[in-house]
Amino acid sequence: MIATGSKSVQLPGLEFDGNLIIGSKDALELTSAPPRLLVVGGGAIGLEFATTYQKLGSAITIVEIMDQLMPGSDPEVIRVVQRKLEAKGATVYLRSKVAGVLKGNGVAKVEVSSPGGELSLEVDKILVSVGRRPRTDKMNLQGIGVRTDAGGFIYTDKRMRTNVDGVYAIGDVRGPPLLAHKAYKEGIVAAECIAGMPTVADWTVVPESVFCDPEVASVGLTEAKAVEAGYNVKKNRFQFAALGRALSAGEGEGFVKVVSKADDGLILGVQIVGPDASNLISEAALAIEMGATVEDVALTIHPHPTLPEAIMEAAESATGRPIHQLTS
Repeated sequence: MIATGSKSVQLPGLEFDGNLIIGSKDALELTSAPPRLLVVGGGAIGLEFATTYQKLGSAITIVEIMDQLMPGSDPEVIRVVQRKLEAKGATVYLRSKVAGVLKGNGVAKVEVSSPGGELSLEVDKILVSVGRRPRTDKMNLQGIGVRTDAGGFIYTDKRMRTNVDGVYAIGDVRGPPLLAHKAYKEGIVAAECIAGMPTVADWTVVPESVFCDPEVASVGLTEAKAVEAGYNVKKNRFQFAALGRALSAGEGEGFVKVVSKADDGLILGVQIVGPDASNLISEAALAIEMGATVEDVALTIHPHPTLPEAIMEAAESATGRPIHQLTS
């Protein structure tokens, strides 16, 4: 069973030194918050560390080469997170990249290329978070004939079997999404197959959560991906600002967005940005796995006052019968 996980990608000129230039593992082991932290890469891991260290007192700068944070995510969702980061003093440079780093006297002087021109920054730490790659490069898998793709991820079937008899692979080494909860399920599938059971990986969706502030969670298709897939799509949102439980907790930012088929109401995806998004997304994942429609969710009684009511309210909006909706 190959379950060796993944490690942080390093960039030329930004190799980890464990001191000024660090990866996510090093960021977990810092004993104090750096006064000025530059995060290179505005993906999920970068945002989690940016919001964590911002709360611990670091002045945060994020440099992201794409045109939005968390590329590929729903832009409406990510704008909520970016606004809060910036409101608390963070600086975000999109469509930008680090052009050079000069280390000395315990600080790093960084040259950044951005659409607005070249700029110079002085920071105390640089966290490089630009993706992960599988820990397969030193395993000599070719020696036993195990097939991998160009990035080193191992090919398997839905029973976690590689092309070599008796060799299985699970987790990050199989490829995206690189998530622990997906790896757990794959481990169960592999173990049961090894034990002779007819188990296969037959899940429809894998929910994703980002523990930034506010939290972000998503499952299934975003609006853009649903349109790209050829669906006639409806999108409906419910703002936490209209939800009693969120307001009483002082967490009125964000919303629940339900993406459904316009003809029959089948739920295709749900995106959440706001309080406890990581907990709320499980209901949406179950709904998609069971083939639920917006009508099914709207007719399901949710206890009041609770945060999951926001999912019900968004579904009610999709059915055309919203009660507490402020905006669609």
